[in-house]
Amino acid sequence: MSPATVTPQPEVTATAAPSLAVWKFASCDGCQLSLLDCEDELLAVAGRVRIASFPEATRSVAPGPYDLSLVEGSITTPEDAERIREVRAQSKYLVVLGACGTSGGIQALRNFADVAEYSAAVYPTPEYLSTLKNSTPIRDHVKVDYELRGCPVDRGQLLEVITAYLAGRQPAIPDRSVCYECKARGAVCVTVVHGTPCLGPVTHAGCGALCPAFQRGCFGCFGSTRQARVRAMARLLLAEGASPDALLRTLSSANPADSAFRALGAQIERDAAAAGDEKEAGRP
Repeated sequence: MSPATVTPQPEVTATAAPSLAVWKFASCDGCQLSLLDCEDELLAVAGRVRIASFPEATRSVAPGPYDLSLVEGSITTPEDAERIREVRAQSKYLVVLGACGTSGGIQALRNFADVAEYSAAVYPTPEYLSTLKNSTPIRDHVKVDYELRGCPVDRGQLLEVITAYLAGRQPAIPDRSVCYECKARGAVCVTVVHGTPCLGPVTHAGCGALCPAFQRGCFGCFGSTRQARVRAMARLLLAEGASPDALLRTLSSANPADSAFRALGAQIERDAAAAGDEKEAGRP
């Protein structure tokens, strides 16, 4: 009797969980803290992914490559310019978090001043510093798959971005302004009612209109919307009695290097300089 024929069975292997890495560059860690603040939701995410690197939460670091990298912070040193290229090379998807990573952050105020003068004023031995002249967003150095705005980012939007990339789809985050959120929560317009300079009409939604809800103008923490009409907004604010200096300070808060905000700020500075020249010349 011939032996029974045994059909070989395919080898069963466990499907590896996608890997997640979180990276810090020049920043305050606020966006990473937003991720930690997710608490219960983060535990659910952790059950679906392998957190390979997240120094804010654990000392354990696994080598790449990584399926999804979340990057916080701007590039301000030659070493960081090299390191972000290494991160990009190891990452299937690279998502940038926050105002620092998407537009250079508040530290981008250095872009419009003398960095050497700042360094000498702050540090006793500035010659030991290794720094770049400008604070630049991540997209200026490597390909970025998605930018999530905010200072810090909104936890709900952050979870949406993470789950979207784990599910293989684009994040569903609409390009609305803060004014939409003001109306949704029933807040009055601080510009119309109080004459307060507010960047809400041109700022990306995500904060829940936090500042206007407490009768403060929006400072543009989430950066400009895709179709921001900043010049029209400036004309309205100036007509409502806002001073050019107050408007300039508002534009130079969380996102001073945002392209739309900076273009308007530069125009305000030019107009102020021209007005000063006319005054000196005695022209009305």
